[in-house]
Amino acid sequence: MRSAPENSADAWEPIDALRRIAFLLERTQGQTRKIEAFRKAAAAVMAVPPQELQARAEAGTLQELPAIGASTGKVIAQCLAGQEPEYLQDLASLAGPLAQDGQELLAQLRGDLHSHSDWSDGGAPIQEMVATAMELGRDYLVLSDHSPRLRVANGLSPERLANQIVVVEHIDEHLETTGEDFRLLTGIEVDILDDGSLDQDPRLLDRLDVVVASVHSKLRMERSAMTRRMLAAVRNPRVNVLGHCTGRLVAGGRGTRPQSQFDAAAVFAACAENDVAVEINSRPERCDPPDELITLALEAGCLFSIDTDAHAPGQLDFLAYGAERAQRLQVPPERIVTTWGLDRLLGWSRP
Repeated sequence: MRSAPENSADAWEPIDALRRIAFLLERTQGQTRKIEAFRKAAAAVMAVPPQELQARAEAGTLQELPAIGASTGKVIAQCLAGQEPEYLQDLASLAGPLAQDGQELLAQLRGDLHSHSDWSDGGAPIQEMVATAMELGRDYLVLSDHSPRLRVANGLSPERLANQIVVVEHIDEHLETTGEDFRLLTGIEVDILDDGSLDQDPRLLDRLDVVVASVHSKLRMERSAMTRRMLAAVRNPRVNVLGHCTGRLVAGGRGTRPQSQFDAAAVFAACAENDVAVEINSRPERCDPPDELITLALEAGCLFSIDTDAHAPGQLDFLAYGAERAQRLQVPPERIVTTWGLDRLLGWSRP
């Protein structure tokens, strides 16, 4: 995926244009139906020989191919005619920075510890998430699909997680062979169960590079019980990051949801004591934790992790939102683990 052709004389390749359009739609939370159409068209184009694609464009039969509709067919035809697709021009003209402030901190972020693929409730294959992270200039990405109890999100059973670990190893071997300076890290967003235990086989958690622990159920649990639940999780030596700690939703298609009630001072003190990073979740509908809790965690001496919680490739650009908040609230970059290089990060997550 390119942000633009190398110069004005270069034409867009159809696959690049289709992927770029999907990316731009995802980063601005466009309609899922449209995003899927461009992603499916990109996959379809990969299976068609270039000569056949050109011949179909000239004959006007592109839409006879599976997953190619009127809009995607027009994009492909314009690319093959040496033109920049009009659809892409329109999106690109509106594609400025997601956040105006926070650019200094954003430039210091090296990776992302929270992302999902189509193995759970993400919308893209692992390889597409990796390709986009690389194109965005990241050094590493943690694949953190959901754990078994979250059935609505197709959480990974122990067997599926074990298989995914092997897939990640193979991807990293390929990246190393091709000389790419990027690493996909094994991980999970593991559910914090009612009693504070973790929703995955401990032996598998021990094999992962990064464990993000989050509450997804009974978010309205009574304050003292929720506090005990979260304290048990952050004191578990397998946990590295406390994900979207209040569970709130402030906007978006799922509506709004109030934040969970817990003793934040006690939880953040435990995070600081146990070297667990508090996640600054960059999803605009979460904006979690609220500003006042980030300030409280800062005062408690916590580490932080600015993450996207991306469920699609374009959402990997959401780091801009988290960087804007962290910079505005004066979180020191050295206390943000996602500014660290890979060796330092792994030395912290798996000492």
